[in-house]
Amino acid sequence: MKVVRTDDSVGMVLGHDITEIVPGEFKGVAFKKGHVIQEEDIKRLLRIGKEHIYIFELKENELHEDEAALALGNLICGRGVHFSTPPREGKINILPDYKGLLKISRDVLDDVNELGDICLATIHGNRTINEGELIGGCRVIPLKINKTKIEDVEKIIVEKGKIFEVKKFKALKSAIIVTGSEVYKGRITDKFGPVVERKLLEFGAEVFYKTIVPDDSDIIKETILKCKEMGAELIVVTGGMSVDPDDKTPGAIKSTGADIVSYGSPVLPGAMLLFAYLGGIPVFGLPGCVMFSATTAFDILLPRVMAGEIIVKRDITRMGYGGQCLKCQVCTFPNCHFGKY
Repeated sequence: MKVVRTDDSVGMVLGHDITEIVPGEFKGVAFKKGHVIQEEDIKRLLRIGKEHIYIFELKENELHEDEAALALGNLICGRGVHFSTPPREGKINILPDYKGLLKISRDVLDDVNELGDICLATIHGNRTINEGELIGGCRVIPLKINKTKIEDVEKIIVEKGKIFEVKKFKALKSAIIVTGSEVYKGRITDKFGPVVERKLLEFGAEVFYKTIVPDDSDIIKETILKCKEMGAELIVVTGGMSVDPDDKTPGAIKSTGADIVSYGSPVLPGAMLLFAYLGGIPVFGLPGCVMFSATTAFDILLPRVMAGEIIVKRDITRMGYGGQCLKCQVCTFPNCHFGKY
């Protein structure tokens, strides 16, 4: 550190905290160590009685914590993500531009944190995030950091890609097929269809077709194929998903020629969920638990499907880690462990 005249300190980095005392009104830190002195600060510094101050000298190969934080923000934030400005004490917040599916590259995140002198903390990815919600924070730990650290981050990003991205949800043209002879014949009221429709509408889906069919494999099959012909981009079939002899939905979906990605998921509730593709169109077979449980395997997979991601078997088998819903009295999903892997 060196001593300079306060009048000559604009743009320099303060090397110590400066306390201000206003009798009967205020006593505390007026300027924190590491603050970059601005033109408007000079008058206040002189009023406090600081005609000379100690400042940090940055070497040619060093960056101030705030400057480094800005550089990091530009490197790590991908599509649909921004960071707060100006930085404060070397820290920025990571925020979404819009509602969508949050993607976080755990591999790149770990690589950056292993470099040292940089702290990156995040929430879990593969979940819905709303505009304005906090994704995470990035903090430069020392007051000044060697430029090579930022260059190392840049190399990682160039090789492996950005850490953060938010994928927009697509307004998929969706069809809902409710199965069950008891519902078809009017013996009970359909309560499954409205639940599914509400969940789809939360992601901006266009529910263009809804119907109720009996527990008849051929009818279910033909209805699914009809939805495809009508231009459906997502087909959801509800009910009849267990292994009982009169549960026809899994067989009917398979008989359409659909490629079954998985019949069953390591998630509770939602173990009997079926997911398939029919000519590239995602098809869900939903077990009864979706009707009465707040969160199920359907709620974990649906955001990814609505964001246009292609689901493979491994995506579903990995859902077992974090796949036990605790059925909390007050549900906070997705701000909980459920579906985080």
